[in-house]
Amino acid sequence: MGKVFRFNKDVDTDQIIASQYLLFPTIDEMKVHTFESLNSDFASQVKPGDFVVADENFGCGSSREQAPSVLKALGVKAVIAKSFARIFYRNSINIGMPVIVSKELYDAVKDGDDMELDLQAGVITVGDKQFACTKLPAKMQEILDQGGLIASLNK
Repeated sequence: MGKVFRFNKDVDTDQIIASQYLLFPTIDEMKVHTFESLNSDFASQVKPGDFVVADENFGCGSSREQAPSVLKALGVKAVIAKSFARIFYRNSINIGMPVIVSKELYDAVKDGDDMELDLQAGVITVGDKQFACTKLPAKMQEILDQGGLIASLNK
């Protein structure tokens, strides 16, 4: 069970982690600036197991693996959106951050809602409502379970 942090459509990677923070040497130093221009309290309010829920085209813009990395470092369990920019999607899988498509969830939730995600069943539960979402292929779930593509290849 985690809380929902809701964002609009076309959230780009510079809004997730602004380019000036890419100069910091570690993800831990960067993560406190996550979503700073959209929600200045995000990094201090998000808890491990919480979720980012967004409209369409989440993660558009520059290709930077730091965008999903700061979310993962803050403990975000998954990003659920109507659609993703392909490079953000791929970077997320590479570092072990679940990115899940659900066409109906965004319009039915608000900030702070309690939510559960069953990745294997492809079901999201909010209150007494359930929503269908991407059911990950077994191989992709295995990659995520191992910490991402890089960790999987290293094993």
